[in-house]
Amino acid sequence: MKKDTIYYAHSLKGRPQEEWQRLEEHLKNVAELARQFAEPFGGGDWAYVAGLLHDIGKYSDEFQKYIKLSKEKQKKSRGKIDHSSAGAQEAIKLIIEQVGKSNDAIAKLISYTIAGHHAGLTNGKDNTRSDLETRLSKKLNDYSRWRDEINIPAFSGDEISKLVSNLCRKDNYETAFAISFLIRMLFSCVVDADRLDAEYSHDPSKKEKRESYPTIQELKEKLNTYLTTFSDCTGVVNEKRAGVLQKCIVAAEKPVGLFSLTVPTGGGKTLSSMAFALSHAIKHNLKRIIYVIPYTSIIEQNAEVFREAFGHLSSAVVEHHSNFDEAKIKNEDDDEIQPWELAIENWDAPIIVTTNVQFFESLFSHHAGRCRKLHNIMNSVVILDEAQMLPVNMLYPCLRAIEETANHYNTTVVLCTATQPALEKSSDRPNFKGLDIKPENEIIGNKKAVEKLYQNLERVTVENLNELSDDTLVGKLKSHSQVLCIVNTRGRARKLYDLLCKNGTQNYFHLSANMCPEHRSEKLKNIKQTLEEKKPCKVISTQVIEAGVDIDFPIVYREIAGIDSIAQAAGRCNRENRLYPNRGRVFVFEPEAGIVQIFRQQVDSTGEVIRHHLENMLSLDAIGEFFELYFWKKGDGLDELKIIMNLAEDAPRLNFPFRKISNEFRVIDDYSIPVIIPWRNGEVLVKELREQVAKGKGFDKKLLRKLQRFTVNIYPQAFAKHKGISIEYLIPESEQFAVLMNMDIYSEEYGPDLDDPYFRIPERNIF
Repeated sequence: MKKDTIYYAHSLKGRPQEEWQRLEEHLKNVAELARQFAEPFGGGDWAYVAGLLHDIGKYSDEFQKYIKLSKEKQKKSRGKIDHSSAGAQEAIKLIIEQVGKSNDAIAKLISYTIAGHHAGLTNGKDNTRSDLETRLSKKLNDYSRWRDEINIPAFSGDEISKLVSNLCRKDNYETAFAISFLIRMLFSCVVDADRLDAEYSHDPSKKEKRESYPTIQELKEKLNTYLTTFSDCTGVVNEKRAGVLQKCIVAAEKPVGLFSLTVPTGGGKTLSSMAFALSHAIKHNLKRIIYVIPYTSIIEQNAEVFREAFGHLSSAVVEHHSNFDEAKIKNEDDDEIQPWELAIENWDAPIIVTTNVQFFESLFSHHAGRCRKLHNIMNSVVILDEAQMLPVNMLYPCLRAIEETANHYNTTVVLCTATQPALEKSSDRPNFKGLDIKPENEIIGNKKAVEKLYQNLERVTVENLNELSDDTLVGKLKSHSQVLCIVNTRGRARKLYDLLCKNGTQNYFHLSANMCPEHRSEKLKNIKQTLEEKKPCKVISTQVIEAGVDIDFPIVYREIAGIDSIAQAAGRCNRENRLYPNRGRVFVFEPEAGIVQIFRQQVDSTGEVIRHHLENMLSLDAIGEFFELYFWKKGDGLDELKIIMNLAEDAPRLNFPFRKISNEFRVIDDYSIPVIIPWRNGEVLVKELREQVAKGKGFDKKLLRKLQRFTVNIYPQAFAKHKGISIEYLIPESEQFAVLMNMDIYSEEYGPDLDDPYFRIPERNIF
């Protein structure tokens, strides 16, 4: 092209070329924004260079012709024009030119970021056409005109090497993990800067929406006002909850780092931990609070607690979880886009409520869209609620990620739980690669203070019944007026419920995640009302009722599982201490049919703990011993996929298997398929979705969020059996939006009955 040719970064649908964003402007904008994002961890200069180089491949004649094609023709040409490898190659050349060949491996830090800013981080070397080494030697279209518009600032080898040197450890595994984590953070900064600049170019109003949130200070003041409404509450439990809150506020003055918050179930840790987070964020100028919850089934409940607390400022609370693949959902009409929709993309809202799945899988993802949010975890307070639910088979990689964010990215992480999972380093466990949590960073205080809190909040006695037949168990349940029985699988829950209901179902309830969330919520509402009215109430449930469900029974039976699960079950017994001065009673039993294999190591560890702690199997010492035994039994299974080892395998050449790890890392090994259930109001929502599908212009995201409340995950075998008969996709060609068409097989007691009444693969049906 001629020297006076105008090079464009993006086209704008329906608008003349003179309104399109120029490539030079885009590169400089992205560079400046990426620098801002990366400056706090010392990567500003690298991110700036990556931003300048990331799209220089668009200076080719071929790309400029491509950008002027219609959308239909662009789709046909997609993949034929590689514009991202150009900047990756130039990064290597520039660093070798400026600081010498000895730094070519370090140059890959930038090259990974540039090469992957669209398709995602690739593997360093796997002998495929897409690995980084292949792309660095790939023959490309002429893009040399970039030098006419872009100047790369000089930088020294010392500047480039400084951050990497700071990350180096004596342990090669730790060093490899730290440097791979740094690459992810740089990648996140550049990807988010790239997407934001393109977004602002297309629609400047979105910037105002992203900046429309209340401040952390405003949120703290609102929470303080809300918490004063509880100041007049009386009783031992409320008194101790107030004490927990006060200790959280005092601890917020401490420096950024790793904390633990060990509070018995029902001790008020949800709002107290948020009070800590807001006060701590103000003290240390942190940007947001990220509240991480283990289950999607309880995330909405916690988010609702926060929304009630923040009142008119509740727009600051953004939930990020979805039963739909957001990448597949087209939305061509963005006129009504809401700030929360934008915040889901990169977590730039003040309060994010999300799941273990979303949080940890993003930290190990190679996808550009999913990694975009990572730099916004930096300079935040991360609350890991129910920390004992961290994925055990990938515990070590998760701990290393927690450690990196706290040690090098100015992030406070709080392990918040009633059953602290012994994750700290200890001289008594030299082989356990735990976290370096300072004893003084237990928010409640030293061990004696925590023990005293537990003693003061003791509201139950726990008794081990050993093995029980189903008939004996059902007989015991019938002998109580109000009783909750929690078992490990959906199949057992249904079988026991059927036995219980032989002579009628009045005031008998069944709960599992096989029921859609809206259905489950209604059941819980009915259960609570029945309890309040002091009527007979017998409930058979999976552990879906354990975490985060505010419910209060005088008697609880719990099928043997991990001590942490038994403690969670105990938290549903005499929760508000209404039986005072008496205690609630929790009975642990082993089913006659035996233990499902997936629970075997947990149950074996629990059995040993019970033998050692007959008087109180839920004491702090018992809980600590359980996790030590359980982690010891898991051994190498704490990094089942060998993620840390794989990162170190070719670390000296910075060849990291990003894509391989991303494809394998799953917090929950769940290949189920979300199916929309037209239950009650869900029928109206499905009708609306059908109408939008028929129009073919995109989908209202508000509608999709409502539909999440009417979704059940079905496993592939059952799904395949009913596909085209009882279940159909609204968009068959892309397999989107599966809907249950035959509501005759959706039971008011159990949810969908897919011809397999006791779900013969129990290890896949534990909630």
